[in-house]
Amino acid sequence: MINFHVDKSSSVPAYAQLIRQVREGLRMGLLHPGDQLPTVRSVVTSCTVNPSTVLKAYRELELSGLVEARQGAGTFVSGTLGGADPHVMARLRHGLARWLDQAREAGLETEDVEALFASVIVENSARRAQEGAA
Repeated sequence: MINFHVDKSSSVPAYAQLIRQVREGLRMGLLHPGDQLPTVRSVVTSCTVNPSTVLKAYRELELSGLVEARQGAGTFVSGTLGGADPHVMARLRHGLARWLDQAREAGLETEDVEALFASVIVENSARRAQEGAA
């Protein structure tokens, strides 16, 4: 089962953080169809958020076809995202963790790492689009 966390200092709304964590769990192979998400009550308690925040996140996940609410039983994963080989994902994750250690040793803070990573994604996407057009 996924353990949610909400960063109160983030500019990202709490419900969007919950949605992102489910989507990341699906992409990383940590969540699978049939897995149960934590109850609204347990998320409210563990993350100190309003029940309507959790309900909004679960509702949006349901509308996108990733989860389904079962009356009296809870909310369950019903969809998938990504199709990468779990072994490849694990290897890449390990390499990224080593890179992150190097970035921290170089003095980069979380926002620096996020900005650097986002800029590389944008540059890479632009380069691939140019190559595809050629």
